[in-house]
Amino acid sequence: MNIETEKKYRLSPKRADEIVEKLHQLGAVFNKEVFEVNYQHRGGEMDERGATLRLRKIGDFTVLTYKEKVRSEGGAKQKLEYETSVSDVEATEKIIERLGYRLTAVYEKRRKYWHFDDVEVVVDELPFGLYMEIEGTIESIARAEKNLGLSDAEHEPRGYPRLTVKYGKDVNGVKEARFARTTAA
Repeated sequence: MNIETEKKYRLSPKRADEIVEKLHQLGAVFNKEVFEVNYQHRGGEMDERGATLRLRKIGDFTVLTYKEKVRSEGGAKQKLEYETSVSDVEATEKIIERLGYRLTAVYEKRRKYWHFDDVEVVVDELPFGLYMEIEGTIESIARAEKNLGLSDAEHEPRGYPRLTVKYGKDVNGVKEARFARTTAA
């Protein structure tokens, strides 16, 4: 069984800069920066189980993810998670739709990845704010919190789909949080 354990924090721009500086000071390894578009699907039996399907596009690469809530402990969420790469996004969308699930949220984010001790730390910029996630075991997350000086950090219990529903715009019945597009003059 694939169990993902992570804890999310809401950050101010100043706090995000401080955490990035602290990661550098502690010798964390910066891995990459990506731009993602996430498509969240819900409905039927998945709603009853607290589950969701997500299509995540990163450039030409797309991943289909199934997540189902297992439990929460000390602010950390544990979810059953299965992922696979997808070569035909449009066909996958049609399959999901034909199975009776509906697109409920679309959100974009800029994500920066670090490896620190035995956790993965990501800093995410979404159209509605800055966040950080620490993924690892409950014990390793607690150690990373201590090392990063997060005792006063604002824990965010909601996932990005729920935050998108709260802060996003309704576009034909789907909540969306997208960055503003600029056009060349």
